[in-house]
Amino acid sequence: MTMIVVNVHEAKAKLSEYLEAVAAGQRVLICKRNQPVAELRAVAAARTEPRPIGGAKGRLSVPEAFFEPLPDDILAGFEGGGARREVVARTAAKAADRPRTEYGAVRQRAPRRRP
Repeated sequence: MTMIVVNVHEAKAKLSEYLEAVAAGQRVLICKRNQPVAELRAVAAARTEPRPIGGAKGRLSVPEAFFEPLPDDILAGFEGGGARREVVARTAAKAADRPRTEYGAVRQRAPRRRP
């Protein structure tokens, strides 16, 4: 497989020619001040037919423990029980104590003056 090395100026001037070369199987390395920055290469062809169903059969096994119920302490964590509930309650109380203006908007503080 051959590789064509060009600078940015030449790549801009002859882009359509380099795209044809890439379609034919070549690669084009684009350089900026003789330092490689990009490479043009062909895109892999898209699948023409759908994948067959059941290709992973026998390769993946799920342990039986996966289907057993979770312990109560883990379930409580998902449902918002325990310490999490206290934190949410404290946060809600702080939000309720904020001063409000018309239509429920929070008042903005005046900007600080710098000495």
